[in-house]
Amino acid sequence: MSRTLAASSPSSGTGGAFWQYGPEALLTRLDSAREGLAEAEAGARLSRDGPNEIGETARRHILVDLLHRLANPLVAILLVAAAIAGFTGDLASFLIILVVVILSTLLDMVQEHRAQATAAALKRSIALHATVLRDGDPIELPVSAIVAGDVLQLRAGDLVPADGIVLEANGAQVNEALLTGEPYPVEKRVGPDPDASTPAEASGAFFHGTSVIAGTATMLVVETGARTRFGAIAQSLAAAPAPTAFERGIHKLGMLIARLTIFLVLFVLLAHLALGRPPLQSFLFAMALAVGLTPELLPMIMTVSLARGAQRMASAKVVVKRLSAIHDLGEMDVLCTDKTGTLTEARITLVGRPGIDGEDDDRVAELAAINARFETGLKSPLDEALITHMTGRPFDDWTKLDERPFDFERRRVSVLAEREGERIEIVKGAPETMLALCSRAQDRSGDLVAIDEALRSRLIALHDERAAQGLRLLGVAWKPAPEQDRIGDADEDGLIFAGYCVFVDPPKPSAAEAVARLEAAGIRIKVISGDAGAVVEHLVASLALPVEGLLTGEEIGKLDDAALAARVDTVDLFARVTPDQKVRVVRALRARGHTVGFMGDGINDAPAIHAADVGLSVDGATDVAREAADMILLAPDLGVLADGVVEGRRTYANIMKYIRMGTSSNFGNMLTMALASLVLPFLPLTAVQVLLNNLIYDLSQIGIPFDSADASDLAQPRGWDMPGLVRFTAIMGPLSSLFDIATFVLLLKVFHVDVATFRSAWFIESMATQILVIFIIRTTGPAWTGRAHSALVVTAFGGLLAALALPFLPFAAFLGFAPPSATVIAVIALLVVVYLLLSEVMKRSALRRTT
Repeated sequence: MSRTLAASSPSSGTGGAFWQYGPEALLTRLDSAREGLAEAEAGARLSRDGPNEIGETARRHILVDLLHRLANPLVAILLVAAAIAGFTGDLASFLIILVVVILSTLLDMVQEHRAQATAAALKRSIALHATVLRDGDPIELPVSAIVAGDVLQLRAGDLVPADGIVLEANGAQVNEALLTGEPYPVEKRVGPDPDASTPAEASGAFFHGTSVIAGTATMLVVETGARTRFGAIAQSLAAAPAPTAFERGIHKLGMLIARLTIFLVLFVLLAHLALGRPPLQSFLFAMALAVGLTPELLPMIMTVSLARGAQRMASAKVVVKRLSAIHDLGEMDVLCTDKTGTLTEARITLVGRPGIDGEDDDRVAELAAINARFETGLKSPLDEALITHMTGRPFDDWTKLDERPFDFERRRVSVLAEREGERIEIVKGAPETMLALCSRAQDRSGDLVAIDEALRSRLIALHDERAAQGLRLLGVAWKPAPEQDRIGDADEDGLIFAGYCVFVDPPKPSAAEAVARLEAAGIRIKVISGDAGAVVEHLVASLALPVEGLLTGEEIGKLDDAALAARVDTVDLFARVTPDQKVRVVRALRARGHTVGFMGDGINDAPAIHAADVGLSVDGATDVAREAADMILLAPDLGVLADGVVEGRRTYANIMKYIRMGTSSNFGNMLTMALASLVLPFLPLTAVQVLLNNLIYDLSQIGIPFDSADASDLAQPRGWDMPGLVRFTAIMGPLSSLFDIATFVLLLKVFHVDVATFRSAWFIESMATQILVIFIIRTTGPAWTGRAHSALVVTAFGGLLAALALPFLPFAAFLGFAPPSATVIAVIALLVVVYLLLSEVMKRSALRRTT
């Protein structure tokens, strides 16, 4: 049997997690003792099991990483196009395509190995040394030397360096917020937790990375390194995430372009060979068509669009780590969020101080604050909240005489204090414990009344009512102590009950409005928390969030992946969930076809942040959460995220403008070329002219990233609409081909131009229709109702002027051009105007939404 207790892990089949077993059973299983291990045995286990470290993940070799990125269909098409351009002698296109691919690939590779950086941050967050019993003596050792079976001594301020159970506890309280999401300190006690299914419920266990904030404890190490809960988180972060929505969309686009290219190239090549055309000339022409169909500058347009979006989002207080996540944010239709720090303030606040009549009484808070002020050791979040609440109240005239600190058996803190000759003992602690010690209570007038059954029942009901709302309560009591100098065992009887102090992690004032904005934008909010169901339900009720259904971690554990996927659409609240269950929820939502964002700030959130389409964290989050995230919000506010969603959708809308225009225009021109080449005695454009056409068009569109977007594009999530893109291409591409054919007929039958003039005139017509139609299709509304960005106007008309000027330049003959007459130019201009008017009409069908 492995002494790391793998046999008692939940997956081992022995029926429970390690915290479900008692100390003696685990000591026997681990072949250890309360005095710790012998040094020789510990050394043997260290050699066998390895150091207590989060293992480094082997980095993928840079060449393997490069090949993986180049295997993307769109990138592969561009590389093939570059090879063809080089083969046909078009050195300019060869270099441009190659540079664009290299730059875009390098931008992706800059983001590599985020998982390894996350694991490194996780390692930095844990303790460096620990006090370990070896051969019965306490010694300081590096945490890497700790093994299963070691016995550790912990005190306030220590970070827990491994997973294990409590052997002894003296007032030990642990902050487990980073692991469980629970903001309140957890009291640790000795004994198994047979009914605890999650770490958050295991009061008899310690977990790697949590911190001791009060008391002392002795711990038996059960699991180390990668076998701890932190280790499992680190391993999940090191794994390659599933393709994001952006990556899936680019893959679909690449396959679409590949199919169009193969179809057209094979059609032209076979038709030319069947007509007896020269094989070499036919092959070069077909290859030129292939390059012409390729959106050469698509990676650059995407990069510029995303970089522009990142710049805008930075002004909206969102730092973008992965550029393509901007698109994913715009497509996001489900946002999963932890409650602490996003919906709540992530700080404990005193929200009530009811006396025995249920109404707030300042005397209760004052007594509790005096107790908290004089309590030694690290202050708990509850103590800090009490002191903060009483800021500005005079306490300097109180003097501390004695204290009895918190311990698990007593579950309370007692302080003996004096002011102006009045000496009283003040006690605060667990409500049920405090009530048991009190025989009298003080009402609002200051009179003392006996605690009979009726009053006791009312006080218990008051506690239960507030606790059911997810609130945390402390009982406060006192008694006169005129003769006391110390607090003895018998000095805590006969206390006078004053009332309760009520605490909560308060909701953000802006949360309700921000959630409403996200919901209005078509994003459904799902709250996924490590807190109890009552806490989560009380929070969403106080914010009036439009959510429904509750699923607990225990219930999730009983569902397989298929069953969970069937439930996630109808459930918006998830409580008492573990880090791996958060990941399961995210994956289940993605399996249902949703684009999922996850927002969190703790180590327990990092795996789900990593697994989402777009991982979100906040500036004040843990290193691990920030490293796992794709975006970091500089303000922990969902309102900031709502602003970021708008920028993401604007960026996506502009990328789609280029893709629609590039695909339809290129397809229309190449379709014209293919058909014309079958009936004309010459090629309508040479291979070099085809590539020149494509290059000028692409350069004319680099202003698109700066353009605005329609309100309809910003109102709802938009995914990669391949059917819509095919429809747009099928309508707008052939439409441009009709005007190309009309140009052919006029040039050959009416004007009887020569080959060079024909090519010049059609080149001008083709470029004018391709470039100017962007002002028609950039909006679903009438083209004249919205102004294009000045950058788009400059680049578009700059490209148009370049196309118009080429046939008239001194080296035009070298390119195969001859200057057309003024009459030909005028007729072409008229055709372009008619084409634009018809495009305005046809775009209503072409841009019809399918998603």
